[in-house]
Amino acid sequence: MTTLASPTLGGARSAIWRTEVKPDVKGPVHVFDVEQIWTFLEGEATIELDGETSTAGPGDTAVLPAHATRQLIAGPQGYTAIVTAPADAHAWTTGDTGNKITPPWIA
Repeated sequence: MTTLASPTLGGARSAIWRTEVKPDVKGPVHVFDVEQIWTFLEGEATIELDGETSTAGPGDTAVLPAHATRQLIAGPQGYTAIVTAPADAHAWTTGDTGNKITPPWIA
């Protein structure tokens, strides 16, 4: 994750970051309390969102709603995406709502 804008980088109210994921990497199953918008630049990802599965590739944008359980899985070439969300977002792994964190790339 590479932060492009956030409260700690000039006081933005929203965060934007670049995500580069290596081939075949499975992200954690997790939840955010805010909407996220992902725009895919390169490669391909499988998005599992509340039990529904879709695929995103270059030029695709996915809106991941707040409180939806999600997991992103990189395709055979990995993927690169630009992501935005409110900077006061909190995330947690499923079943662990007591440990909500603000990921460092959006703070």
